[in-house]
Amino acid sequence: MNKEEIIQELEKREMEDILELIEDAEKGYLEELEIVPSVGLLYDRELNEAIISLLKEQGVEIIYVTEEE
Repeated sequence: MNKEEIIQELEKREMEDILELIEDAEKGYLEELEIVPSVGLLYDRELNEAIISLLKEQGVEIIYVTEEE
């Protein structure tokens, strides 16, 4: 899934918060993001993995935390 496809899918699903994360990453405002692996960003695993990959490409460090943290 490329960047345009990801953005189209997020717009279709009206996921403004995730779109803002991508925009912030593109502008250099987002340096790191903490994620609980069992939860991720979205319920859709394929889209979740695509977004995480896109954020990494933008230089965002993904930090995986446990649910207790």
